[in-house]
Amino acid sequence: MISFLASRCSLSASIASTSVAGPLIRKSASTQASSFSSVSLSLSPPAFLDDESLSIARCFSSSSEQLSASSWISPIQYSKTLKRLDPPPEATTSLQETPRKQKFISHELAVNMIIREKDPQRALETFNKVSAQKGFCHNNATYSAILHQLAQCKKFSAVDAVIRQMKYEPCKFHEAVFLSLMKHFAKSSLHHKVIEMFNAIHHLVRVKPSRKAISTCLNILVESDQMGLAEEFLLKCRKRLHLEPNTCIFNILVKHHCKNGDLESAFQVVEEMKKFEISYPNLVTYSTLMSGLCENGRLKEAVDLFEEMIAKEHILPDALTYNTLINGFCQAGKIDRAQKILGFMRDKGCAPNIFTYATLMSGLCKEGKIKEAEGLLDEMRSSGLKPDKVVFTTLISYFCQAQRVDEAVQFLQKMRQEGCKPDVVTFNVIIGGLCREGILDEALRMLEMLPYEGIFLNKSSYRITLNFLCKYNEIEKAFRLLGLMLVRGFTPHFATSNQLLLQLCEAGRPADACIALEGLLDVGFNPEPSSWVLLIETVCRERKLLPAFELLDHLTLGKP
Repeated sequence: MISFLASRCSLSASIASTSVAGPLIRKSASTQASSFSSVSLSLSPPAFLDDESLSIARCFSSSSEQLSASSWISPIQYSKTLKRLDPPPEATTSLQETPRKQKFISHELAVNMIIREKDPQRALETFNKVSAQKGFCHNNATYSAILHQLAQCKKFSAVDAVIRQMKYEPCKFHEAVFLSLMKHFAKSSLHHKVIEMFNAIHHLVRVKPSRKAISTCLNILVESDQMGLAEEFLLKCRKRLHLEPNTCIFNILVKHHCKNGDLESAFQVVEEMKKFEISYPNLVTYSTLMSGLCENGRLKEAVDLFEEMIAKEHILPDALTYNTLINGFCQAGKIDRAQKILGFMRDKGCAPNIFTYATLMSGLCKEGKIKEAEGLLDEMRSSGLKPDKVVFTTLISYFCQAQRVDEAVQFLQKMRQEGCKPDVVTFNVIIGGLCREGILDEALRMLEMLPYEGIFLNKSSYRITLNFLCKYNEIEKAFRLLGLMLVRGFTPHFATSNQLLLQLCEAGRPADACIALEGLLDVGFNPEPSSWVLLIETVCRERKLLPAFELLDHLTLGKP
């Protein structure tokens, strides 16, 4: 009994010591249990245990003594020493990954993909790829997109193949698809294909072609000067489609005759138009006739026709009709009459537009009346119209031609301040004015710096400056400008290139002449025989025979 009480006291002391060390081992509950059992099992067994219990206790006691005899191990380290359970064996049959479901491409997305594709072959592959989707059928929009891309790249055999496929499609097509194709074929002078596209409307759209389709086809043929095909086309339309030509169709013929200067035939067409109500002449008809009369200098007849249109036909003119007469009088140098028409236009309540002011300002500048032109510019602003680049370029061109380039540059600055962005035509006028006045350094500066400002010039910009540099015998500047041109992909005039080579040879600079020739040969330039002779002679005088032989090889054998 005394030993049992002693063991209980020792156990209490052990529990107390364990509770003191509790904060150290609170992180692992299993570690606390192991420490507690090791302490309690190291005590002597109580007297009331039987022999079997004592043998079991001794077994546990011997294992506990071995553990307690070792040095103290922290709970963290102890937990690491515990044997970890082996992970469960992997399954012998691994699950196969299911492929991710592809996104369904809608008609709208397919159209965008086809339009964005610049390569026609890849666009056709996209067109075929989306059709392979389950439940997808092409419609008018997708066919229109692929046909436009193929025709734009002149892949007309592919266009024919796609059109043959359209015959088996259940969707409904619109004639606008074929009207667009007509214009593409006309640009490539395939006029028989234009008529084929018109005939395809009946077979694929499955409706009778509209008057718009007839007018579009006829206008394309007339604009292409295919009058034989146009006449044959009209006869077939009248026979097969029971077409009665309307005013729009007749206006196409009137425009054609006026464009070719055959005004008598144009007036005969107008007389034929007056026989039917469906084709009676309208404002477009009379405006076209007046434009033809003005272009041929028959201004009095144009005014008489204008008065007849108002008095007899009771057709009120619009701004386009007034502009036709104003432009005719300005071209003839009769500015006073043009100004009177402008006053009449205002009195009748027809507001002038930008084209009206630009035309009259151009006429005033030709007559040297710059003050009146500037007055029209102020009047335009007061009427709420914002001057465009055509108006500003008209005034800038006058200042440059009058050798007042400083004022032209001032107008260029005003143009930018008013938010009107000048284009390449405006800068070419300025560059030409600077060169004519001998301000070549400023012209060269503009050529070099403008592309960095987002203003991309054309070959005329560089050619103008190079021509004047050669004219003023500025050989060094011309040589450097030629290098800049070739780097930026522009080629000079044939005559200017020969002149520059001759000037370099005459100045005793055969090395620069050879460099310039090499750059020009790379872009397909072939100098005149006189330039070759002078260049070879100059090289030989410098005792440089190898370059001379190379030049001769290129001249005789065509080797680079």
